[in-house]
Amino acid sequence: MTPELTPLPPPSEPDPVFWGWLDVALFLGAVLPSLLIAGYLTRGLLKLIGAKPMGAVSLLVAQFVAYALLFLALYGVLKLKYGRPFWSSLGLTSIPKAVLRRAILIGPLLAIAVSLGGIVLQTPETENPMMKLLQDRSSIVVVGVFAVTFGPLAEELIFRGFLQPLLQRTFGIIGGIFCACVVFALLHGPEYGWTWQHVVLLTLASAVFGWTRYRTGSTTPAVLMHSVYNFTIFTAFLIGKDLPGQ
Repeated sequence: MTPELTPLPPPSEPDPVFWGWLDVALFLGAVLPSLLIAGYLTRGLLKLIGAKPMGAVSLLVAQFVAYALLFLALYGVLKLKYGRPFWSSLGLTSIPKAVLRRAILIGPLLAIAVSLGGIVLQTPETENPMMKLLQDRSSIVVVGVFAVTFGPLAEELIFRGFLQPLLQRTFGIIGGIFCACVVFALLHGPEYGWTWQHVVLLTLASAVFGWTRYRTGSTTPAVLMHSVYNFTIFTAFLIGKDLPGQ
């Protein structure tokens, strides 16, 4: 009599959150060196080409270099240490067009809601560092391009792609989203003079990005929503500002 063969269980799906808190600590340990290296590289580049520091332009060049170095460190953790794909591990995946259209629609609505929330909370106007730099057309153009392209991409991949999934696994869905939002808001606090109204509004806006990341299972719509949100805020800033040369 031929013995019955017990079927093998199906292969388990790989854990989408395969990194841990030690990896987060390694990433955070790369932040200060990345900032220092970016500052020196930017200063050396400007000196090499004989250009003078140009406010927002120099600052954003340094920030771009710092982000590049941080993503290099993150690549080392995800790809070299674990041998897993980089972009898809951070949730940057293709999604249905309907989800993308929804993200594009929600971005401006969220910007309007945050602006109305600022009125309700009587948010004070602050002389934040970035706005002080927007004194010429070239700086305005560079800041605007950065704010709707590389800025949202880098921030969403770090906060919603890398940090939030681990926080969700540790503290649950709501707790994980909330913790990621608070960290996001606090890191932006110095830009607004640490006014509590700005921190609250940034937390709420970030919560929408985080919820979108969770509901769709992808960082892509959060990046797009964040980009359109920034575009709306920046456009409103330009409408209410007397541009240099006018």
